[in-house]
Amino acid sequence: MKTPLRIVHLEPSGEDGERIGTILENGGIACVIHRVETQQSFTTGITDDRTDLILAEFHTPGCGGDTAFTVAQKVASHVPFIFVSTSINESLITELLDRGVTDIISKDALGRLIPALRRIVKEQQEREARREAEESLREHQLQLRHIQKLEAVGRLAGGLAHDFNNLLTVILGHSQVVLNEIDVAHPLRTQIQEMHNAGERARVLIRQLLMFSRKRPSEARVISLNTLLDDFESMLRRVISEDIQLTVNLSQDDLRIKMDPALVEQIVMNLVVNARDAMPNGGRLTLELQLMHLDQAPRYHVMDLSPGEYVKLSVSDTGCGMSPEVQTHMFQPFFTTKDEEKGTGLGLSTVFDIVTQGGGGLDVTTMIGEGTRVDVYFPRSVGAIGPATGEPSAETPLGGHETVLLVEDDEAVRLLIRDELRKLGYRIVEARNGIEACLVATPYIGKLQLLLTDIVMPGMSGTELARHLRVIKPELKILFISGYEDDVGVGTGDTAIAYLQKPFTTEALAETVRHLLDQTSRGQVRQGPAPGDLAQPQASVHHDA
Repeated sequence: MKTPLRIVHLEPSGEDGERIGTILENGGIACVIHRVETQQSFTTGITDDRTDLILAEFHTPGCGGDTAFTVAQKVASHVPFIFVSTSINESLITELLDRGVTDIISKDALGRLIPALRRIVKEQQEREARREAEESLREHQLQLRHIQKLEAVGRLAGGLAHDFNNLLTVILGHSQVVLNEIDVAHPLRTQIQEMHNAGERARVLIRQLLMFSRKRPSEARVISLNTLLDDFESMLRRVISEDIQLTVNLSQDDLRIKMDPALVEQIVMNLVVNARDAMPNGGRLTLELQLMHLDQAPRYHVMDLSPGEYVKLSVSDTGCGMSPEVQTHMFQPFFTTKDEEKGTGLGLSTVFDIVTQGGGGLDVTTMIGEGTRVDVYFPRSVGAIGPATGEPSAETPLGGHETVLLVEDDEAVRLLIRDELRKLGYRIVEARNGIEACLVATPYIGKLQLLLTDIVMPGMSGTELARHLRVIKPELKILFISGYEDDVGVGTGDTAIAYLQKPFTTEALAETVRHLLDQTSRGQVRQGPAPGDLAQPQASVHHDA
């Protein structure tokens, strides 16, 4: 209930108005009374949506009681209406009550006014509580629908990622093979390189999609924010409209941070999309990088930052800005001012989560009609720039003469791996699935040093196959490959088990195989599945061969 009670009082007598006000005050009713005498002032007064109660003298020269109630029914039908009046005949009282008047109190019996108002206040409080509960329920139902949509997207993304990762493994693998073999002056080398680069961009997009759907862990490494933003600029220009002027100001300083580059790209993309949507008629969008030394948290900072050096990314626009009310909710999941088909309410919420989990923070400056600036603070790193996932180490000799049992149900992926490992000198024994691999490996009289197997296969999963073969060949090294992000972490703690996520480069494959075979010891063989490790995803189980 709003406090104090806001009352519009239609009363021609100032003396009666003061008397009634005094009675309410003495009765403990906190209120602000706006006394009016004419129909125009009455209509204006009750038009205010903050009005809580209407009191009226039926016999008002400037606005009769019947007229006043008719106006109130049209303008403020939800507001309780009480006639506090001189004598009204009984038949008229009955008619008024039948029409919806809340109560009729004679000025000769004003003692009834206090309990009547207390009853009204209680009823209003109950109605407001019900309204708030209903609004909260609707909000939770809306959030539940959003969550269900995201879960569906996540399930779809996981299944699609498996198939796409298999395809990208073949595309990236064969294009890299051609690039390694073709002369630098060959007229087709540029086109092949572009094809390979497109495959890499597709790999990044899949990673971003999976991280959005919570299907992929982050891969933090030291990166140059200058380099990342410079490389990402062309994609940003494709996202914004032609009537938005984009300016990217890089820094002369060495701006290194330790984060998953795909997460950083997601931060930048979300902020740019928000800025774009705030400028439907065009404007200026500026991205700027700075090295900052902070002794204390910024003025509007929503998370405390430890003193030290930070890399600040500023994304500013000349758009519509945010109201104070919007600012209080801007980091809440599913809160959005956009149409339902245009926004999920996850943009700033996602940015907030990523940044704060990485030890950084946010600072927002905004003004209605002038625009918004979001400053993102990343802790500066002094470590060496880390290689991208899958990049080989130049120090590792990649060839060998060991025997590898290769098990992969996707024929294109299997042939790629087989050909590349044979080039490096390895002997390859092939199988299309786990059951076929058992039939091949059990009677095999030679020594099998490595099992290289997909995890999700028809009939028998790769983890089941590995447990079976470890019983008869306990020294067997195992390399799991998979297009499913949920399989990351299989074999953790066993130095004789490695994992390679699709899509991978041929260099990463060669390095991982060589490194695993060079391991001289391994941990305890697990006899059963660890939680989440050996469960076989069912959604995309199919026969490819």
